[in-house]
Amino acid sequence: MYLVKTPALLKKIYHRCVWEMPANEKIIYLTFDDGPHPTATPFVLNCLKEYNAKATFFCIGKNVVEHPDVYQAILENGHRAGNHTHNHMNGWKVSDKEYFDNIFLAAKYIDSNLFRPPYGRISLFQSKHLSSVSAYNSTENPFKIIMWSVLSGDFDTTINGKETALNVINHAKAGSIVVFHDSEKAYPRMTEALPKTLEHFSKLGYRFESIIM
Repeated sequence: MYLVKTPALLKKIYHRCVWEMPANEKIIYLTFDDGPHPTATPFVLNCLKEYNAKATFFCIGKNVVEHPDVYQAILENGHRAGNHTHNHMNGWKVSDKEYFDNIFLAAKYIDSNLFRPPYGRISLFQSKHLSSVSAYNSTENPFKIIMWSVLSGDFDTTINGKETALNVINHAKAGSIVVFHDSEKAYPRMTEALPKTLEHFSKLGYRFESIIM
């Protein structure tokens, strides 16, 4: 069970998190979770290049260790990387110490002040703490916790690529932060939905940019 469009109440409760960007221009912020992946990530990079689009990749630390060349390609193509924990850790199911330690472990391989909690699951205490410390566990340049305003649902095996694309096309607007996944599970739907999304919004005059905070 998941909501394609993030409800206002959730944004209010987790007010320290970033749910959308300023809507001053026709810009959409595409994000990709769970990579780098040796097949899915290069596909994404090629699609983005075709539309001169930039994005933000929330990477799992262990995947960066396993696929350093793919991670480097993300950076070399001008995209932003973000921290997605080292082992795709659910903040609701582990102790605060274990959670923070896992994030700081990932930070050894992912140099970024952007963080997205796997599954979007993070406690209010965890969000408060991370908003006050950096990837180096200091008070300088603290983490920005990046959530989303539109969830593509590409991880949902009960829908197809066309439906995944419509989730984004029907709900995204200027300033929207959209979630796709460069992962094995999402690949069959993402490969259809991402090109459709890029084509649709490009024709409407939108740009795609990385999240910089």
